[in-house]
Amino acid sequence: MERYEINKTLEQFEKSIIDLEKAINVSEKNIELEALNKKMQEPNFWNDSKEAKKTTQAANNIAEQLKTYQEIKKDYDNIVDWFELSEEQTEEWTILEKDIVKLSKAIKNFEIEVLLSDTYDFNNAILVLHPGAGGTESQDWCEMLFRMYQRYAQKKKFKVEILDYQAGEEAGVKSVTMLIKGPFAYGYLKAERGVHRLVRISPFDSNARRHTSFVSCDIMPEIDETVDIDIKDEDIKVDVYRSSGAGGQSVNTTDSAVRITHIPTGIVVTCQNERSQIKNKETALSILKSKLVQEEIKRKEEELRSIKGEQKDIGWGSQIRSYVFHPYQMVKDHRTNFEVAQIEQVMDGEIEGFINEYLKKSE
Repeated sequence: MERYEINKTLEQFEKSIIDLEKAINVSEKNIELEALNKKMQEPNFWNDSKEAKKTTQAANNIAEQLKTYQEIKKDYDNIVDWFELSEEQTEEWTILEKDIVKLSKAIKNFEIEVLLSDTYDFNNAILVLHPGAGGTESQDWCEMLFRMYQRYAQKKKFKVEILDYQAGEEAGVKSVTMLIKGPFAYGYLKAERGVHRLVRISPFDSNARRHTSFVSCDIMPEIDETVDIDIKDEDIKVDVYRSSGAGGQSVNTTDSAVRITHIPTGIVVTCQNERSQIKNKETALSILKSKLVQEEIKRKEEELRSIKGEQKDIGWGSQIRSYVFHPYQMVKDHRTNFEVAQIEQVMDGEIEGFINEYLKKSE
């Protein structure tokens, strides 16, 4: 980079940081955090555990946001100081350029996080994948997406727990439920909700014909005990069955897997990741709560669409994204028209561009 290019970039960074300071209202956030910290120091704070957890979570959220802002500002100040001291371009500018690229990514990610202000955006996410019609081909596509989201979570430093895994008879996955833990996990991943379409030459077709496969991806916020959702015993049916896994020593051969059917809505959830039937039931009930909350979110979104006069797509034709491996290579999001040709990178978890474009458009 030339000196004038760096100078221009730093000016853009300065403007972005000022905009972020205004957007999150740093001074007000500091006052709010101080008040929450005082409240948490009160002797009777934990008398109401549910309210205490809400307060603690709110304080943690604010503290995390302020910490990110301060880290960005500190990195910017360090780059400016170093740049102003260097009178001419040297080999050390390579390090400076790397720092600039790193800071640019941090600012863009934080700008997106500032947009994530809905009720459950900060929560962990429950991600569920189901293949469509097509047998082994669709189940293989489901496994490919399963790996893609695991790699994305790894890049974001999120933790992943597999709550339910149903392997295909020949290959692939019949269904999988995973819990993705990290700040704003739901806020980011809600952009992935919908049908994902694959076009490729099927490795399972002896005639090497081109196949189109579909997998639905559902995203729900993880709901903890601080959210009041009344699930009556008479409204659920609990079935216990033998767990199945991906193979090897990880297979749980006891009758500890749990399936819960919510009779009023017909929602069915399963969990088999624990060897304890009790723990699996607790996790399944947590997933059910998340699904009920997600149904309420969808209902409100549908009401908003009806007010706006938007037509709601139904069924497999409403794919949000296409992944084309043949006759050319391209991944395109049909909601934002954002597309890339580096399909291998996308399948390796590089989906941040698609998520960010969707979140910016949704605001």
